[in-house]
Amino acid sequence: MHTRPAGDPMAELTPDQMEHMATTLEGTGRYRVLRPLAPRVLAEYPPEAGTRLGMFLDLETTGLSAVKDEIIEFGIVPFVYTLDGRILGSLEPFSRLREPSRPIPPQITALTGITPAMVAGQSVTPEEVASFVAPASLIIAHNADFDRKFAERFTPAFTTKPWACSMKDVDWAAEGFEGRKLSYLGMQAGFWFDGHRAVDDCQAGIAILDRVLPVSGQPALAALLENARQVRCRIWAENAPYEFKDQLRQRGYRWNDGTDGNPRAWSISLPEAEVEAELAYLKAEVFARPVDLPVTRITPWDRFSTRC
Repeated sequence: MHTRPAGDPMAELTPDQMEHMATTLEGTGRYRVLRPLAPRVLAEYPPEAGTRLGMFLDLETTGLSAVKDEIIEFGIVPFVYTLDGRILGSLEPFSRLREPSRPIPPQITALTGITPAMVAGQSVTPEEVASFVAPASLIIAHNADFDRKFAERFTPAFTTKPWACSMKDVDWAAEGFEGRKLSYLGMQAGFWFDGHRAVDDCQAGIAILDRVLPVSGQPALAALLENARQVRCRIWAENAPYEFKDQLRQRGYRWNDGTDGNPRAWSISLPEAEVEAELAYLKAEVFARPVDLPVTRITPWDRFSTRC
């Protein structure tokens, strides 16, 4: 929370006066002003045809491993959107803390501000979460590859939903952005927020998706929906020669250690239309021989899960 020292003359200004000052500074072309995030909240779900209910999810956890670590905070913010990617507003969020079975590591408290005292005695049941997300047509997270695995481990309700990622399903680089972190995108969109608390991150993600992209001119959510609806495939470069590991990494492959039941191999996720060309590259440049590599077809119901 940002406060002003006693006697600060700025404290006497009205919101309209401060906004006038901010607009004046911006008008000089020498300053950029960040405003506090102001979510557009709806009192209820509007009964309009052609709308859907999305839910933006963010989890705070005790660590990075969906197998060993635990969720300590749920943030889920429902929002109403149109099929062409316009956001009408958000609804009442689901915000809950949860006490883990082991103490919260100090570095996690430093990052999130969540202390052991805050979660002491706090609990969330899988049934509560499942009931809340039941009406959702789509789940979005900023780095869904992380959040989905934790969410599905907590309740299988998330396995029945299509997922999208606000970090990966918008081509931020093509739109002129130099990074994809939520805080950076927020600053580029002209607002600041208190990060690393689940609901705040969700509201920031929704606000970013509500912006019109500077190059394509389409709403960010429309770009996300277009990419998320595509069928993708994961190619598993099983038994790729070790000396090609750096080349594969630079090309976008990631290493899977096999503990999730998938092949122990380098893999890459691509649009279905690009699979044949990538297989041809692997056979010619990496294996230098004909090879039959596993290919997993991925739909939005499986993306970012351990199933693919």
